[in-house]
Amino acid sequence: MTTLGRDLRTFPIHLGLGAGASAQPAFTGMEWYEAYAQRTEADGAEGRLVSLFDFTSDWDSWEMHPAGDEVVICLSGEMTLIQERPDGSLHSEPLSAGQYLINPAGTWHTANISEAATALFITAGEGTTSRPR
Repeated sequence: MTTLGRDLRTFPIHLGLGAGASAQPAFTGMEWYEAYAQRTEADGAEGRLVSLFDFTSDWDSWEMHPAGDEVVICLSGEMTLIQERPDGSLHSEPLSAGQYLINPAGTWHTANISEAATALFITAGEGTTSRPR
């Protein structure tokens, strides 16, 4: 099935086994992720969620993806990605339009937003967890 003209901010894409890509239902908030996990569980750790978000404030939580790496690409504005290393130390990396950073599997991360930023995420979502910041 071909889907044209959908806004990635609303309709994320799942990249699955066999090099498949499928448009997902409209993103409705945090509860959406549980339904996504159920829809795509057959792809296991090989599945990837592609999503796009606009930010105007710092993230209010940390997240971690144990099943695989996550690519964060800053498309506009500026953001500072903060990673918590296994030894507990923090690594901050400023990103501007066109720059990316990889969050290694199992790395807790969050972000600060200077004014506004748009970022594209390619996420190994299986087992994702979060904690308050």
